[in-house]
Amino acid sequence: MIGRLHHVVIDCPDPAALARFYSELLGLPLTYESDDWVVIAPSDTNSGLAFQLAPDHQPPQWPDRERPQQFHLDVMVDDIDAAEPLVLALGAKRLSEHVFEDPAGHPFCIISRPSWAAPINPG
Repeated sequence: MIGRLHHVVIDCPDPAALARFYSELLGLPLTYESDDWVVIAPSDTNSGLAFQLAPDHQPPQWPDRERPQQFHLDVMVDDIDAAEPLVLALGAKRLSEHVFEDPAGHPFCIISRPSWAAPINPG
């Protein structure tokens, strides 16, 4: 092994706003915040998602190959039908079946939790 993943870094025009969106979506707290860099992770000693200021950010236009998705996240959920309205209430836009756009224009998918994964919301 040469290294270990630290953060997945997402360029965006408003790091604090996009971090709050993903914090709510994924249930991860904000662990670091400055004017141009915000991190969400299980704790301040874990890797997570980082949001970096990119004032001239041009969002992808999924599924347009001229402006490809650049990256996307698969977010596993216990129940897709129950998760969709919650995702939309956070400010996401639906692009197609199970494919959404975050407030900064990045596509992400919600997928059914695989059988090997622990329940998202046990109880």
